[in-house]
Amino acid sequence: MSDAFHTPSTVDPRLLEVLVCPVTRGPLSYDREAGELVSKGAKLAFPIRDGVPIMLAEEARPIEG
Repeated sequence: MSDAFHTPSTVDPRLLEVLVCPVTRGPLSYDREAGELVSKGAKLAFPIRDGVPIMLAEEARPIEG
């Protein structure tokens, strides 16, 4: 575990194959440094807490780009 929130240092690639953005239904990428799943289409970053991706738009952080 990598930090106080017990975020894993990696995300299982099989999980990334299954998860999609709840807003756009598009693909997600994993930002290891931030511990987030990023939807470029929705311009949102979804947190991972205690190893569990929080896939709620209201919990996501807006990103630029």
